[in-house]
Amino acid sequence: MGKSTLVTGGAGFMGSHIADELLKRGHDVVVLDDLSGGFIDNVPDSARFVEGSVVDDSLVNRLFEEHRFDYVFHLAAYAAEGLSHFIKKFNYENNLIGSVNLINSSVNFGVKCFVFTSSIAVYGAAQLPMTEETPPLPEDSYGIAKYAVELDLKSSREMFGLNYVIFRPHNVYGERQNIGDKYRNVIGIFINQLMRNEPMTVFGDGKQTRAFSYIGDVAPVIAVSVETPHAYNQVYNVGADTPYTVNHLAHVVAQAMGLECKVRRLDARNEVMHAFSSHEKAVRDFRVQAATSLEEGVRRMVEWAKTVGARTSKEFENIEIEKNLPPSWVKR
Repeated sequence: MGKSTLVTGGAGFMGSHIADELLKRGHDVVVLDDLSGGFIDNVPDSARFVEGSVVDDSLVNRLFEEHRFDYVFHLAAYAAEGLSHFIKKFNYENNLIGSVNLINSSVNFGVKCFVFTSSIAVYGAAQLPMTEETPPLPEDSYGIAKYAVELDLKSSREMFGLNYVIFRPHNVYGERQNIGDKYRNVIGIFINQLMRNEPMTVFGDGKQTRAFSYIGDVAPVIAVSVETPHAYNQVYNVGADTPYTVNHLAHVVAQAMGLECKVRRLDARNEVMHAFSSHEKAVRDFRVQAATSLEEGVRRMVEWAKTVGARTSKEFENIEIEKNLPPSWVKR
């Protein structure tokens, strides 16, 4: 009998890649996804797909009772850091309350390990490079929700014995990313804009730095974590080591597309200017290290994007606070 495993957000970008890796490792995978940001075509053929939300606690409980999951990989989230300031209620309901529903069921049904994809957003504008010992000081509602779930997992371990592994990935990109989302995933936004014959839009001077992480370097580490007992009840940064400016990224994407680098500047927004982390702990415990260069990763993503074509960005329908909302995000 295989290892019964739930992957939330498994129709999305990271979730579908992790589901693939788990299937390769002999897991029986159930994918739970509400398709708000993912696509049914992303779900691996060998996985069972259930359409629904982690916010639906009755559905969550029914799934746990039916499948008696050994492991939970929780990737379902609305991961738009900048937008989270303006959609606080939506952010906390989906990213915090939905996570708590899963934790409750994991405790009640005896899950062996709960793997949570957090974010380096929990660090805020911390000293660089950010390490797992860096005190979290999140600066946006998304990071606050992620850190709250981390704290609840630690509390649930102490109170109920629920094992967990927390990963803090950052700026992950690659095939299957939703390039039609104008609020998040800058590489996907750039590719989509160029395919629509539009200039790439850059907030501020473009000197913000991020270490862009290729999905093929991240998903296998997360998937193998439940088979790595010394990783239980630990926190890991995971991703690429080298930070690049958004300006440099624009040139890399344009080159991969075979096009001239055309940029349109937008007003600067309130965001952390420089964010990248140390991965020494993950390298030590999992004996793997991100190896895909930015140029190669972007080339692969562009190749895939050309097969699916440009997508129209949907407006977020329920902005809760309009004060200081970047003009490019105002609903037309």
